[in-house]
Amino acid sequence: MLYQLAIAAYATTCGFVAAGILSSFYTLVTNRPVSFAVELGTLWRGLVDLVMCAFAGPFIIMRNAIRGRIIEQRPVGWLVASTAIAAGWSLCSGIVVVQFALAMRSGLF
Repeated sequence: MLYQLAIAAYATTCGFVAAGILSSFYTLVTNRPVSFAVELGTLWRGLVDLVMCAFAGPFIIMRNAIRGRIIEQRPVGWLVASTAIAAGWSLCSGIVVVQFALAMRSGLF
C-alpha cells in the first residue's frame, strides 16, 4: 500500500513539474501567460492551445487559486478545493508523462 502511495505521489509531482515547465516555456515563447482560452485561428494554434490546457491545467488552476486567495480574498476552502482538483489532474497527467519517459527509455536502449 505504501509503495502505491509513493508511486502516486511521484506521478503527481511529475505532473506538477511538467505543468510548470510547459507553462514557463509557453510564456517564454508567446510572451503571454498560459490560460484556458483556446484560440481557433488556425488548426496548429488550436492544437497547441489544447495540449497546453491539457498538460498545464494544474499550474493554471493553482495560479488562479492563489491569486484569488490573495487578491480577491476568496475563502480558504476555495484554495483547498482548487488544490485537490489540481492534484488529481496532475496525477493523471503525471502518469502520462512518466509512461512517456519510460517508453522513451525503452526505445532508446
